[in-house]
Amino acid sequence: MSDDVSSFLEEMEGVKPLGGQPKVLHQNSYQQTSAQLARNKAAQASALLLAMPVDPALISPVAPDEELSFCKEGVQGAVFRKLSSGQYQAKSELNLTGLNVKQAREAVFLFVQACIEKGDRSALIIHGKGYKSKPYPAVIKSFVAHWLSNTEGVLAFHSAKRDHGGTGALYLMLVKSKQKKIENSEINRKGSGTR
Repeated sequence: MSDDVSSFLEEMEGVKPLGGQPKVLHQNSYQQTSAQLARNKAAQASALLLAMPVDPALISPVAPDEELSFCKEGVQGAVFRKLSSGQYQAKSELNLTGLNVKQAREAVFLFVQACIEKGDRSALIIHGKGYKSKPYPAVIKSFVAHWLSNTEGVLAFHSAKRDHGGTGALYLMLVKSKQKKIENSEINRKGSGTR
């Protein structure tokens, strides 16, 4: 044996191992209360709302009869074509007619969040055409297009077919909820062993 090993064994002579289970001396068991969780969620929501402007000078106006179309990178072309042709059934619907810009912003925000939480992947938003809106025509439609194209959970949108509101409404495609992602992961993992 080397001198280091023999020296170590001499020093350790008579040392006995501790019995029982190892004990954790410090455990971080901090958990947020439901009130703290609610405050955090409200703070996140207000930060997201602030990212949705209500100043008409900050957005690009669209025409009342203009067809709107938006698709984030990564959405398959065939899926977007099905959305734009109205082939996905809208699970939820929001009607913004008669609301002012601030009311519409809050309604759109809450609607998108609720749809994602419920697991709705497709929805319909009726914004109207706004021929007589001020300070310019189609003000709500213009804001909705701007907000949705900058909202994290929105994958795509397209003006609806005539029987669903035409250019006064939008088909909306949303991300999967966290719960749906987990469920799909479980299904795929269980199915992979049977092949």
